[in-house]
Amino acid sequence: MIRLHHYPSTAAMVPHILLEELGVPYERVRIDREHGALDSAAYRALNPNGLIPVLEDGDLVLYETAAIGLHLSDTHPQAALMPAPGTRERANAYKWLMWLTNTLQATLIVYFYPHRWVEEGSATQDEVKAVAKRRVGALLDQLDAELARHGGPWFLGSTYSLLDAYVFTLCRWTRHFSPDSPVRPAREREHLGTYLQRVLARPALQRVMANEGLQPPFV
Repeated sequence: MIRLHHYPSTAAMVPHILLEELGVPYERVRIDREHGALDSAAYRALNPNGLIPVLEDGDLVLYETAAIGLHLSDTHPQAALMPAPGTRERANAYKWLMWLTNTLQATLIVYFYPHRWVEEGSATQDEVKAVAKRRVGALLDQLDAELARHGGPWFLGSTYSLLDAYVFTLCRWTRHFSPDSPVRPAREREHLGTYLQRVLARPALQRVMANEGLQPPFV
C-alpha cells in the first residue's frame, strides 16, 4: 500500500495529484504540523529534515517531492507521466523538474519563510522577502515564455506529465499576490493563466482540491 504523508496546499500536492491521476489505491496521512508533528520522533524517523511530503511505498520511504514524483512515474510507466528514459524529451523534462524544485520552489520558500535565513521581524527579513518576490516574478515569466514557445496544452507540449502537477502546485502558491502589484500572481500571465485553468479542470485535480478541503481561489 502507498501512504502519502501530507498537509493541504504544500508541496505534497504534487504527489497527491499524481496518485489521483494514476488511480491507484493509496492512503493519505494528514500531518498535524500545527501541534509539532513534524518534530515528532515518529515523523523524523521517516524524514529527518522534518519536511512534507513523505511517501511510503511498501518498505520504501521517500522524501523530496521531485524524487517521489519520479518514483511514481517510473513505477507506473503505463501512465506516461514522464517521457521515455534516454530520450531528448526525458532530458528536457529532467531539466525543468530540477529547475522547478531547485530554483522556483527554493525561491518561493525564501519568500514565505525569510526567518529561516535572517532574524525574524528585522528590516533585513523584509528586504529578503521583497527580493525573493521579485525573483519569483521573473521565474513565472520564464514559465510563461516556455508555454508560449511550444504552444502545446501541457507544460512539456502535447502530453500531460509530472511537470504539470509541479508547475500547478508552485503557481498556486502565488495566488494571493496582488494583481496590481509589480509582481503579479501566476494566473495573470497570458499563457500561464489559461494553462493553469486547463490543469485545474482535470478530474484528478478537482478530487485533490476536495480531498484537501481547499476553497477558491484555487490558483
